[in-house]
Amino acid sequence: MGRWCSPASAELLLLGGALVAASFYAGTLFQSSASPALILPPSVSRSPGSSNPQDASEFTNKVGVTYRTASISVPDYGLDVCPLEYNEYIPCHDAAYIRSLRNLDRSRHEDLEAKCPPREESLFCLVPPPNDYKIPIRWPTSRDYVWRSNVNHSHLSEVKGGQNWVHENGKLWWFPGGGTHFKRGASEYIERLGNMTTNSTGDLRSAGVVQVLDVGCGVASFSAYLLPLDIHTMSFAPKDGHENQIQFALERGIGAMISVLATKQLPYPGNSFEMVHCSRCRVDWHENDGILLKEVDRLLRPNGYFVYSAPPAYRKDKDFPIIWEKLINITSAMCWKLIAKHVQTAIWIKPEDESCRQKNADTGILNICDPSDTSSWQAPLMNCIRLNTDQSKIQKLPSRPERLLFYSRSLEIIGVTPEKFENNNQFWRDQVRKYWSFLGVEKTSIRNIMDMNANYGGFAMALSTDPVWIMNIVPYTTINTLPAIYDRGLIGSYHDWCQPFSTYPRSYDLLHAFHLFSHYQGHVGGCLLEDIMLEIDRIIRPQGFIIIRDENTTLSRISDLAPKFLWDVTTHTLENEENRPEQVLICRKKFWAIV
Repeated sequence: MGRWCSPASAELLLLGGALVAASFYAGTLFQSSASPALILPPSVSRSPGSSNPQDASEFTNKVGVTYRTASISVPDYGLDVCPLEYNEYIPCHDAAYIRSLRNLDRSRHEDLEAKCPPREESLFCLVPPPNDYKIPIRWPTSRDYVWRSNVNHSHLSEVKGGQNWVHENGKLWWFPGGGTHFKRGASEYIERLGNMTTNSTGDLRSAGVVQVLDVGCGVASFSAYLLPLDIHTMSFAPKDGHENQIQFALERGIGAMISVLATKQLPYPGNSFEMVHCSRCRVDWHENDGILLKEVDRLLRPNGYFVYSAPPAYRKDKDFPIIWEKLINITSAMCWKLIAKHVQTAIWIKPEDESCRQKNADTGILNICDPSDTSSWQAPLMNCIRLNTDQSKIQKLPSRPERLLFYSRSLEIIGVTPEKFENNNQFWRDQVRKYWSFLGVEKTSIRNIMDMNANYGGFAMALSTDPVWIMNIVPYTTINTLPAIYDRGLIGSYHDWCQPFSTYPRSYDLLHAFHLFSHYQGHVGGCLLEDIMLEIDRIIRPQGFIIIRDENTTLSRISDLAPKFLWDVTTHTLENEENRPEQVLICRKKFWAIV
């Protein structure tokens, strides 16, 4: 685990990080002018022999607000570009649109959930980068330093500076690894949690923790400092008063997404995490009969931990006795056992044996969910718990990295045989090796990856030894493979690609769209190929890659449209799982600016 630096060594590290970053990356953008136009930044557009610092390519795309129409027609001059003020546009978390909605339960923070505008009210233009946007600093330097110009917001450093979330330092943001309840650094805090869960005999890894859900993650330092233990975290936080926390996390190269515990279930399968963590996450766990704790119970594996570091866990809060009593009553009804309590942190463990919970249900203390209610995509929260009554379905999983190749019962349930699973793994090892040769870049230049149609997670498995993290997306209308993905020690989410994803623009370095577009042809949601391309363009970083494999007619349309989206395209051929030749499009987003 990393240790905190002294002030002097921190300054040296800062200087070294800045020099490393500067040597890797160039490309500041011009200041905006009164007559907006699109250009490539000089450092990107110049040929190797060019000596003119103002040499830049101009585009014909027009700058202006354009909305989605029933019949999409991309003009010959290219897709319109949204004005510069839309550089952080998140369609389903647009504050102006959400303020216009009535009948939202704001007491339960329903206004912080994703609320997508009707199609005719959706912007249909390319989201621009901010002025002076730079290609992000590479991992692992980015864990501690990012360009200020890429996330040019000082609110978090002002209100959380004393808690060591983030500090301003010249042209960089510096993340010293602190948090609200671990001001002395995430490493010390993680070590303390390991002691609390093992009676000081081990760490979180030896306690069986492989996957963590971090609720209200802030800038995700907890997740970043779990990585040396090979513990992988799904971090989320709302777009609220600290609205740029997820943007900071993604800029650092840490897996995170915008979400909130409010009125709907989180888009993750049940029994997926060995730990759910809340460090001053501003969730009222004791309210509404503990319905949010029952959602935590759904997500925890048997013998999984709930870690709560917040005022009700210690004496200083004036409402401590009332809140603490409610928490104890709710957790006792669910038969969670309080295994450790130290100053500001309390840890419970979810039982493996269901006899206590069944007894409480029989006496009316607890409600049991209908076993047929298994969907967690856009489903309302339920004031009940799910019993694992069939112990034969509860499978003990190995630790990482063995878990990546483990044939789990969740694969068997969806009809995947061991032979098919092994063949799929070998297929993706071969494909990823060839992908890297097609991309022709250093592996350290890519950090944030999304697999938009992840199937069993083979693509992510094949990348597991590379310096990347992968968000595995399972479209909710496909076969439910996400439990199998989590059983492999990977992270991901359900989603509907007829809607924008809950993330900031420029979140990912590489997107993998494997037979995604054809799945949405004729979809009841009414979205078209252009809608998905527009969302891809929003969430991919400048100079980021999109790997697309699909039917030839679909690839042909994408190739024709790509220049209008300011993408470069190359075509390659690979064999599919049936050993038949299949075309692969490698698209790369141009690095352009509004000037």
